[in-house]
Amino acid sequence: MTDPQTAPVSDVDDIERHPCPRCGAEAGSPCRSRGGAVAGAYHTGRFTKVPRLAKLLRVPTPADRGPGQPWRPGTPPPAPIDPDTPTADIRIGYARCSTLGQELDSQLDALAAKNIPRDKIFAEKISTRVRVRPAFEAALSAAREIKAHAPHCRVILTVYEMKRLGRDAAELTALADHLSAHGLVLEMLAGPLAGMYDPSGHGRLLFAFFAAMAETERENIRESTLEGLDTAARKGKHGGRPPVITEDMLHTVLRRRALGETVEQIQPDLIIPTGKRKGQNPSVASIYRVLAEHAKREAYPVAIEQAHADFATLQAGGALPEPRTGAGAQTAG
Repeated sequence: MTDPQTAPVSDVDDIERHPCPRCGAEAGSPCRSRGGAVAGAYHTGRFTKVPRLAKLLRVPTPADRGPGQPWRPGTPPPAPIDPDTPTADIRIGYARCSTLGQELDSQLDALAAKNIPRDKIFAEKISTRVRVRPAFEAALSAAREIKAHAPHCRVILTVYEMKRLGRDAAELTALADHLSAHGLVLEMLAGPLAGMYDPSGHGRLLFAFFAAMAETERENIRESTLEGLDTAARKGKHGGRPPVITEDMLHTVLRRRALGETVEQIQPDLIIPTGKRKGQNPSVASIYRVLAEHAKREAYPVAIEQAHADFATLQAGGALPEPRTGAGAQTAG
């Protein structure tokens, strides 16, 4: 039995949910004495309405109600919610694609078809490998805030498909737990788990399974991409932007430099054939960079040949020539 001298605040809240039949204090207010002050204890007819307090002889009024002070009506508690009354659904939409070249239009159209207001749809172009996604964090924050202010509404985070949230199984499972902990619902419009995600029972197992499948799909895509790049490289095809200085332009530069012309004299006659700068002249710095790369490529076979010769000399028991450095090397050159 609860000690009447230390009645917990929860007991007091339960008492004040009922009006007092003796002093007429309405719900949300402490009892009042005949002199118009806050009574030092709740009247028996009031606290006996709470079954667990029915056998107590006295329930004192807590100090924060100001016993002995002039009585004023308190704030009435909210009306109890009928469990049969349907709650409203509030949706927060999230759309994502990985690269600037991809489009979000199809996802945005699907979210709009669920009657989600435009100001409640968060979209971004960012890879799932980026751990902090600003729009996604904003969507979660908005969902939590709405749930805090409207606890009896069902707040739903809606995405087009699971891989819009991520492809890492552990990350997806942690996200599902986070949503469940905050009373949020996850909805997917397409994919193997289309519909509302139920975090209990078989729903949790299915979500974990398809999260693992999403991670496997990501790894397969990565491996296929790397294999494709490797095959293209062996065929002499390299990805990325087209070169500013083509092989033909390099040959022109080498030929004209051999005739005594400078890079500055050659540069105005070179025209970039493709890419964003098509039709423009390459910069002098670009020409010098390509010339330096060409010199390295030309020097590499000579260095390899010299290394083989040195190795053969060592095997034959001979001595390598002393490397020439400093002023002696410059004079010999």
